[in-house]
Amino acid sequence: MTSPDVPPLRLNGRDLGPHAIMAVVNRTPDSFFDRGATYGFDAALAAVDRAVAAGADIVDIGGVKAGPGEDVGVGEELRRVLDLVSAVRERHPRVVISVDTWRAEVGEAVARAGADLLNDTWGGPDPRLAEVAAAHGIGLVCSHAGGLAPRTRPHRVGYDDVVADVVAHVTAEAERAVALGVRRDAVLIDPAHDFGKNTRHSLEITRRLGELAATGWPLLVAVSNKDFIGETLGRPVGERGVGTMAVLGVSALLGARVFRVHDAAAARRALDAVQATLGA
Repeated sequence: MTSPDVPPLRLNGRDLGPHAIMAVVNRTPDSFFDRGATYGFDAALAAVDRAVAAGADIVDIGGVKAGPGEDVGVGEELRRVLDLVSAVRERHPRVVISVDTWRAEVGEAVARAGADLLNDTWGGPDPRLAEVAAAHGIGLVCSHAGGLAPRTRPHRVGYDDVVADVVAHVTAEAERAVALGVRRDAVLIDPAHDFGKNTRHSLEITRRLGELAATGWPLLVAVSNKDFIGETLGRPVGERGVGTMAVLGVSALLGARVFRVHDAAAARRALDAVQATLGA
């Protein structure tokens, strides 16, 4: 569980608490969860407003669906995210703005527009992204996708020990980022549930999150409504909320610090209950 000597996590001039909420806002027409509900600019900005009002510390803006689908080039990704980053920066100066991208060109543009964090969910396919974070003095999420190319799905993926593989990769990426000049207190690690992993792997990672927390790097979990929860419970995407909250609670107890979610209000209540139970 989170202890007082856990290294600090500082983004946008803020020291984030033991349980920080990262709200998902996707400007994509084909998101697996909301099916494009926040694709329009006004809808996306309204979603940010709701998330901040609900207690989100971070908003994670994405312009490319994680899974396979229509090709989205750099120019189109920028069209989807850049103006929104600028508007959120002006409208919510205290919120931490994260952008979900693996591309250095996108990272450079959004950093100039006011982003505080680059969320590389694909595990570092473009090594220049860490250089961008360092150059702009912003944060970086170092993730594990088992070496998959962005937007691909694993086929019969296997690991001798999935947690050992995750730990080795994300800590190496984190140390590389710091060596390039990213502040140590602005680097997070993310095992990236379901990215390059099947349900058995994602469950194993969840049970052993304490091993990731023990590395000393702030730990982000992105489990909201994911397939491993749906397959475990036999529930479609729209009926995974209860399972998501259960996994968030377990993750908090095992040392996770940042929680990427679709429902910021429910996650805030769940994690406040965890803190109250622990007497934190």
